[in-house]
Amino acid sequence: MHTDYLERILNAQVYDVAVETPLDPAPALSARIGNRVLLKREDLQPVFSFKLRGAYNKIVRLSAEKLTRGVICASAGNHAQGVALAAAKVGCRAVIVMPTTTPLIKIQAVKGRGAEVLLAGESFDEAYAHALELEKSEKLTLIHPFDDPEVIAGQGTLGMEILRQHAKPIHAVFCCVGGGGLIAGVAAFIKRVRPETRIVGVEAVDADAMTRSLQAGQRVRLDHVGLFADGAAVKLVGEETFRLCQLYVDEMVRVDTDAICAAIKDAFEDTRAVLEPAGALALAGAKEYARRHKLKDKTLVAVASGANLNFDRLRFVAERAEIGEQREAVFAVTLPEQPGAYKKFVSLIGSRNITEFNYRYNDPRQAHVFVGIQVSSRAESVKLFEHLRQHDYPTIDLTDDEMAKGHIRHLVGGHASNIENELLYRFEFPERPGALMNFLNRMSIGWNISLFHYRNHGADYGRVLVGMQVPPTEMGEFENFLKTLGYAYWNESGNPACKLFLA
Repeated sequence: MHTDYLERILNAQVYDVAVETPLDPAPALSARIGNRVLLKREDLQPVFSFKLRGAYNKIVRLSAEKLTRGVICASAGNHAQGVALAAAKVGCRAVIVMPTTTPLIKIQAVKGRGAEVLLAGESFDEAYAHALELEKSEKLTLIHPFDDPEVIAGQGTLGMEILRQHAKPIHAVFCCVGGGGLIAGVAAFIKRVRPETRIVGVEAVDADAMTRSLQAGQRVRLDHVGLFADGAAVKLVGEETFRLCQLYVDEMVRVDTDAICAAIKDAFEDTRAVLEPAGALALAGAKEYARRHKLKDKTLVAVASGANLNFDRLRFVAERAEIGEQREAVFAVTLPEQPGAYKKFVSLIGSRNITEFNYRYNDPRQAHVFVGIQVSSRAESVKLFEHLRQHDYPTIDLTDDEMAKGHIRHLVGGHASNIENELLYRFEFPERPGALMNFLNRMSIGWNISLFHYRNHGADYGRVLVGMQVPPTEMGEFENFLKTLGYAYWNESGNPACKLFLA
């Protein structure tokens, strides 16, 4: 089958619609992990994904009779746009069945390429079942997203380009894996031409159908798949793609959501491109593979497979990227509820940047704070954890706690009873180390902090909400503190939202 797929890929017709995408260096990431990382920029395709390669290679080879009747596929993502563009190029009808839950932006993108969109079912499986019915009733040709030799060969042209663009040795090529079409095509070509190059598949930990299938020696259907990397969320891999992966794939790597978010950030910092989660899977896997195998000075190629990201997901990606890169530690710390405790705690943090600080007064004896701290590595995080505990600050490490990162950080606070003379002020701190310590040093040691909320949002200043218990007799001193602090501030004591939720 080597020669079969080699010939198929060499003769694949993709360049009527696809472009030969560049193989770009990622200098910042390369320097950080000690290996040369190259990104195969499939996010630069006309549909911002590699999927049009396989779709067009399949459609352009259909008979005139089949083209006259038209094609159909089920997809809520990149395959849908690939089929729509390919069909428009050859002038045939395209029907795309999408789940009813598909975001409007994706529906409009497919319609904008001239395809007919039908909404059916709440999941991909239900949409696919409806597509199979229409295939028979309307005599359309189904364009499978991955389990088709012509689709696989079309995706394989990507591997051909990689070897042509980089003549020097490549230690490993990394591909995201959903149904397996991309890695099957890339592996079938590269292993025939440069068998010494390793082929590594990358899946999300909660959508690892190929990993489990290869381990079991047969295709394994998952009951559920995580949807963060929705472009690669497949319950059952293809029959032909599985066969090819058994032959050619050297290793599979699984990565979690935080690692994917970190890879999106890495790609942005080196290219200014924003990849979708599935598009960053290969890069996340390359980083994990290099760490696991302790690689140095190797050339690693990661396929940046797509950039169809919903804009509203960026907030979540930014929130989790630092943790994924192990550059943020998240702790729950217990402080004694007494003047000076906060200042001592901040002094123990040292010159490290505090990325988040959430606290609301509740107990007269002790305070529980949720804090994020910028670190250089997981080892530094562990060292800081032990440092706090040695100084009698009971600490729980929440860095890997999904509940804490996804929910608790947003729920710290609430109503508090028996707080007298509380003033609520909103400040803008300059986003630099020492800004919080400057605030605490200028505050009177007698003013108890009853509330503190801060989260780094990547701007050049931080937004902070602070509650302070200031006796009426000390208001003159407090006003002088505000004037000399040097930070912008607003009195929110009368804010109706604060009265409703925090009083």
